[in-house]
Amino acid sequence: MVAIRELPIPLVIVFLALIRGYSPLPATSLDPIIPGRFTAEDSVFPTDDYDVYKTPTPILPVTVDPNEKPQKRCDYDPCDETQSSCHELSVSTGCRCPGFSLSTAPEAPKLQSVSWNGSEVVIRWCAPNSDVASYFVTVGGQDIKKFEMDKRSGGVGVVDQIAKVCVVAVNDFGSSEPHTRSCLMYKPRDNSHRPVLAGLIGGALGLLLLSLLAVLLWRHKRQRK
Repeated sequence: MVAIRELPIPLVIVFLALIRGYSPLPATSLDPIIPGRFTAEDSVFPTDDYDVYKTPTPILPVTVDPNEKPQKRCDYDPCDETQSSCHELSVSTGCRCPGFSLSTAPEAPKLQSVSWNGSEVVIRWCAPNSDVASYFVTVGGQDIKKFEMDKRSGGVGVVDQIAKVCVVAVNDFGSSEPHTRSCLMYKPRDNSHRPVLAGLIGGALGLLLLSLLAVLLWRHKRQRK
């Protein structure tokens, strides 16, 4: 200490500055721990960094009640035009329509028969498992007639030649694709024998009239005698 006091004042200032610059102590000091100031809040640790260690919520399996009855299938005949559509039955009774599709173009209906009823050709078909707005019937590739969605039969007029008859289902999403089950070939009856039959009937009637005339003449001559 005596040596430091004997040094010039500028050297003392430089020496003290060097000692201050190389001091390992921080420039700021920590607050002293004062007894009595430690509270319970100081012991609470932040939980944000421990969220990743939280236990995930378990996913419980879906349980099915064994006493619950399965959904009943709709009592629906796709070939019967006297009943409501399967969709209407499902909405009103809660039954299940087999393979019923709503938001797509309809499937192809099934054409059951094409026949002649004496005045026109009549067809019968079954509805597809789809939502249908109407039906179109084609004869020889040309649209002939339109039917409402609740129809399953109808006449298409006179068809005097062999033709392919098809029924097409239509809704807001499109029309059914061509399918073998929705078409049948119609062949008119063979009318070539009708003139022969008419001639035979006419000849028989003529022979009957001649016979009656002969009998009348014979009776008239006999009365004159």
